[in-house]
Amino acid sequence: TLHLSSGLVLTFQHVEDYHPPRWPDAAHPQQLHLDIATDDLDQAQADALGLGARLVRVDPGGWRVCTDPAGHPFCLLTGPA
Repeated sequence: TLHLSSGLVLTFQHVEDYHPPRWPDAAHPQQLHLDIATDDLDQAQADALGLGARLVRVDPGGWRVCTDPAGHPFCLLTGPA
């Protein structure tokens, strides 16, 4: 369980016979998607990569698309954290 300063709580669970997503492959779809706003996009990307994320794409709109170690996509974007 992850408690965020905004009061939002995210809870995760183990799934037997898990098959990871292969975004953007529709045959192996994502199970969740998070957009994470930050004041320092470069530092957020460095932190995410340091925790095992993989940078998938830098969007022309400025956000960064990454996947977590299990293959779930998430976006890092500029804005108030």
